[in-house]
Amino acid sequence: MTVSQPATATGASARPNLAFRPLPVPQVDVRGFWGDRVDAVAARTAGILYDRCVEARMLEQIDPDVPSPGVVIPFHVSDGFTARTVTTQMFWDSDWGKTIETAAYSLYRRRNADLEKKIDAVIDMYGKLQQQDGYLSSWYQRIQPGLRWTNLRDCHELYCAGHLIEGAVAYYQATGKRKLLDIMCRYADHIADTFGPEPGKRKGYCGHEEIELALVRLARATGNDRYMKLAKYFIDQRGQQPHYFDEEALARGADPKDFHFKTYEYNQSHKPVREQDKVVGHAVRAMYLYSGMADIATEYGDDTLKVALERLWDDLTTKSLYVTGGLGPSKDNEGFTNDYDLPNETAYAETCASVGLVFWASRMLGMGPNARYADMMERALYNGSISGLSLDGSLFFYENPLESRGGHHRWKWHRCPCCPPNIGRMVASIGSYFYGLADDALAVHLYGDSTARFEIAGRQVTLVQTSNYPWHGAVAIEVGPEAPVAFTLHLRVPAWCRKAALRVNGKLVGLEAATVDGYAAIRREWRQGDKVELDLEMSMARLFANPQVRQDIGRVALARGPLIYCVEETDNGGGLHRIALPRTARLEAHPEPNLLGGVVTLSASGNRAETENWGADLYRPEPPAMQEITLKAVPYFAWDNRDPGEMLVWLREG
Repeated sequence: MTVSQPATATGASARPNLAFRPLPVPQVDVRGFWGDRVDAVAARTAGILYDRCVEARMLEQIDPDVPSPGVVIPFHVSDGFTARTVTTQMFWDSDWGKTIETAAYSLYRRRNADLEKKIDAVIDMYGKLQQQDGYLSSWYQRIQPGLRWTNLRDCHELYCAGHLIEGAVAYYQATGKRKLLDIMCRYADHIADTFGPEPGKRKGYCGHEEIELALVRLARATGNDRYMKLAKYFIDQRGQQPHYFDEEALARGADPKDFHFKTYEYNQSHKPVREQDKVVGHAVRAMYLYSGMADIATEYGDDTLKVALERLWDDLTTKSLYVTGGLGPSKDNEGFTNDYDLPNETAYAETCASVGLVFWASRMLGMGPNARYADMMERALYNGSISGLSLDGSLFFYENPLESRGGHHRWKWHRCPCCPPNIGRMVASIGSYFYGLADDALAVHLYGDSTARFEIAGRQVTLVQTSNYPWHGAVAIEVGPEAPVAFTLHLRVPAWCRKAALRVNGKLVGLEAATVDGYAAIRREWRQGDKVELDLEMSMARLFANPQVRQDIGRVALARGPLIYCVEETDNGGGLHRIALPRTARLEAHPEPNLLGGVVTLSASGNRAETENWGADLYRPEPPAMQEITLKAVPYFAWDNRDPGEMLVWLREG
């Protein structure tokens, strides 16, 4: 008779210091909560992205067989400046890259011959457009020829290359077709021939970071270390003196100071990256930079980058992050302002920024399981990012405020359509965020119905996760190796969970002894049919902001498990600002399978300030009468999917 090896706890010193890399999308099947969202993207969003790119005339720009459309979207002209430096048309290639990536993962999920044919045709156009030396930019080939590599600060050349690279890797992984991958490898080779520390090469980097993390993906997919070294170069070179953007401006006959934002903090090139300690500037650019830094820190074991990233993480999460995982409060710079400046009604909180935070957090996990990053990844995933996509997958938020008087709704499209394909590709690839694989360990970062297939220690393993997460905290995991194999299974115990229990094959495991950095580590020889049960109490909580956040003093937000809640006018009537939630009010959870695709709502007894008997006076010495009500809250990600109306995350306490 075979005796199962007992589960054992592994301490920090026993955990191997190895890189944890995400499983490719085709190796993870998701069901349940995320399965529904991936299905919506595959069934509707992917096709919508293509159609709306065509409607915006993006196809004309990349098709060398038709006349150039010219400048469709006007240049941005800054007040007080004559320089015409920015039009969102410059980064249409990036929109195609993300659309291709969304389509790729959608085709893996759900075969669609019509969509695949359309994407193949787009790829053929890029193949015909590519120049002999490998260069590929529809803007600089079709709209402004002869100006390539003259304005990296403003014009998104390398950013567009990065998104096309990511689309190429995804399309190859999902379909097995490598035409776009080969095209982008030639372009990446051209970029590597153009930029670098060697004599005669340009010492530049992109004003909008993205190429760095794309090159890491390309290196991992192809095994070509040249791309990894180029990603490292772009990270290391950023912010060095003499400043490349100054020299570049002078070379094209421009004043280096003559640009809209007047500071290199806007694109995080104000200092070398290892000297940066404050999250500043454009929020999406910052998240992409830190994602690339984390990738390089993981791949090279670079502790100097890790230290800088930890400083930046602390700065963001303690001073500049919305409770929803949204970030970047200001419309003016699409980014950060001052510490603790987190307005609710005017919150910009761009969908792309929250998606970028997911990217950054997931890449921090490459350096080892740590719940401080995974918990934040989960917060941004379930709240600040997927709020950007309607439940049916057809409409999109660009901004994600935490308060609305009823006039904020999702767009069909946007003049700057970066967010629709960004949320599309993230949702479609959600399986890659669930797990991290090292040489002899697997980390489970996210919970929910899914099946993962991977190889570890030379053995093929299937891991099946069964759970109704995030509505219920019971997680069952069945491990199925083709033959017995020893490895460590790391299971995240979220910080929001007040009570948890862990069992392996029915035997209780002491969580306190087994947990390091918020992950329970189980080291054993795994055999076919081994079962792990993790029971997480899906507790409700009142959340309060740091008193320095002036907008949230005297207010409370509601949470259940990983979800942040809000109240909507359609459930609670108008005048949401007049509702108060007493500190003593009891919160109750209610499963509602027929509401918003199936959610758990929260309810509590509250008070509403009456207006009926106030009269015409603007002010008076007596307070308004209070009416007792039962308030109802729904998950923030699902708001504005029913009748239009007001919305509020932070409720008055009283």
